[in-house]
Amino acid sequence: MNLNVNEIFYSLQGEGGRAGQASIFIRLAKCNLSCDFCDTDYERGVKMSVEEVLAKIDTYGCKWIIWTGGEPTLQLTDAIVAHFKEKGYLQAIETNGTRKVPNGIDYITCSPKQYFEKVKELIPEADELRFPIQKGDPLPDINVLPKTDRYLLSPIFDDQEIITENVAYCVELVKKNPRWALSIQVHKLIGIR
Repeated sequence: MNLNVNEIFYSLQGEGGRAGQASIFIRLAKCNLSCDFCDTDYERGVKMSVEEVLAKIDTYGCKWIIWTGGEPTLQLTDAIVAHFKEKGYLQAIETNGTRKVPNGIDYITCSPKQYFEKVKELIPEADELRFPIQKGDPLPDINVLPKTDRYLLSPIFDDQEIITENVAYCVELVKKNPRWALSIQVHKLIGIR
């Protein structure tokens, strides 16, 4: 079993329901979308066996993996997830919701970018839904989204600075729609990966 890996690093989850928790990020290469606000270079990758990935992450002493990308469901399979689970790892995924999530994932963050109605067919339930929002974007209709307890709005930041008008816009949306909550990219504010 092999993976096309863009990067592996150890840090704190910087946003969402698990913000602040130590996590091993395994960024997989390739994505099936090309969002203009994406802050990730996911095109390049290195072929690694799951054993090579395990050898690298075993040095961190943490048991939480976050599969991210790009779009991790392009590569992750039930067998790969089961292999890491057998080694004692808990696994979260950050997905755009365009494909089914493999069995065995412990925490699903779904961040749909388009075709919200189809997402619910592929992922009926998620631990959190996180939407990147910039000023003027409409609020997604909760009725067509997967079931979750956490509906999160994440103001789009520039790589170098906070875009205050996006933050203010999200704050107003949350105040008018209290089922939603604000999810700031804390990792960017405190200067960690």
